[in-house]
Amino acid sequence: MGSGQVTDWQGKHVTVAGLGVSGIPAAKVLHARGAIVTVVNDGDDARAREQAAELEALGITVRLGDGATLPEGTELIVTTPGWKPDKPLFAAAREAGVDIWGDVELAWRLRGPDAAPWLAVTGTNGKTTTVQMLASILKAAGLCTAAVGNIGVSLLDVVLGEEQYDVLAVELSSYQLHWAPSLRAHSAAVLNLAPDHLDWHGSMEAYAADKGRIYEGNRVACVYNVADKATEDLVREADVEEGCRAIGFTLGTPGPSQLGVVDGILVDRAFVENRQKNAQELAEVSDVNPSAPHNIANALAAAALARAFGVPAAAVRDGLRNFTPDAHRIAHVADVAGVAYIDDSKATNTHAAEASLAAYESIVWIAGGLAKGATFDELVAKSAKRLRAVVLIGKDRALIREALARHAPEVPVVDLDRTDTGAMLAAVREAQRLAAAGDTVLLAPACASMDMFANYNKRGDAFAEAVRELGA
Repeated sequence: MGSGQVTDWQGKHVTVAGLGVSGIPAAKVLHARGAIVTVVNDGDDARAREQAAELEALGITVRLGDGATLPEGTELIVTTPGWKPDKPLFAAAREAGVDIWGDVELAWRLRGPDAAPWLAVTGTNGKTTTVQMLASILKAAGLCTAAVGNIGVSLLDVVLGEEQYDVLAVELSSYQLHWAPSLRAHSAAVLNLAPDHLDWHGSMEAYAADKGRIYEGNRVACVYNVADKATEDLVREADVEEGCRAIGFTLGTPGPSQLGVVDGILVDRAFVENRQKNAQELAEVSDVNPSAPHNIANALAAAALARAFGVPAAAVRDGLRNFTPDAHRIAHVADVAGVAYIDDSKATNTHAAEASLAAYESIVWIAGGLAKGATFDELVAKSAKRLRAVVLIGKDRALIREALARHAPEVPVVDLDRTDTGAMLAAVREAQRLAAAGDTVLLAPACASMDMFANYNKRGDAFAEAVRELGA
């Protein structure tokens, strides 16, 4: 179906794969444009039947319990991001020469001729925070913008809505990028790369390649992390528009074409006249909340994208000052008897947990959950000197326990053989027993939450509630 915008959907046979949060809106949007839509879904539970009934009432065909067979006459598949590339449905589509798009690709194709440019962000960790910081900076510059995409705001809704935006701050996951071949951002950033979702992508190389798609066709800037060479390699491999620049961010002193930190000041040596000699002050480290090292890096990436869009330095400072981080991201819950209790339930993989652990000196670490194929040796080896004690919960806690035995054998470990939700209160009580004044009790699980909780928010809420009980 080419790579440009599609205007005529009348009579086109489109199969939507999955009833998820992006599948249902996609089916409705395409049906409203005259496409003949069939939704296929692996599951056939009560929730799926309820969703199917809603779509069937509109005249959309739904096939439950059969996500493997390609419906006859299919000219295009639109998939929800979670469906793995190795699904039999996609193999059948490739054999039949049928294109496969994700929800981001569909939104990109459906946007109007005067649509707002996209400033796009991906990376293993920090995406949501960076996109929210970016939107805050853009707003401080007086621009009409929104933080959208993988952050929970449907791009389809945004591009088809009434609001006219100047620019969009777009969070994109590796899943979404995999299925978005024609996306072309104004500027984009890859914050970092660490093994994650390898069960979906199949290999680290495939995962990195999907992240790197965000740079394809960039017009102004490809923003990379100086401390993470893999991100710079992706810039080198990208096919960008003539004149597009590679812009690095670093926690150290920036070189030309970089943003960095000098004496507690965030500075820009990329978007200034005579960048060999000049630097522009953007903000103070204290303007970034919280000012943990990995969050300073997020702020620099957001600033780089905003500056690529022509935002003045004062708006970077004001936008960072105005920004409030989401719950469960290195959130200070309380101090009890001289011990700080920090909720970083959002640290659902080893890379995020490593950044969190690096922010504190003496830690009682609460960890564990669903490992998603991760290994923990590198994380434990890097963090061992900061660990006073560890409390383990969750299904795959043995993997962390074994890594601790190998790399931090002297650190006391409490292994709670529980996956019920009450385990969090027990974990916090154990952590309190192990902690001394001046320590930090840190929930940074390095694992997903679904073995015990509906999501990482609920896990963080349980931690905060348990801490409040200590102080009661």
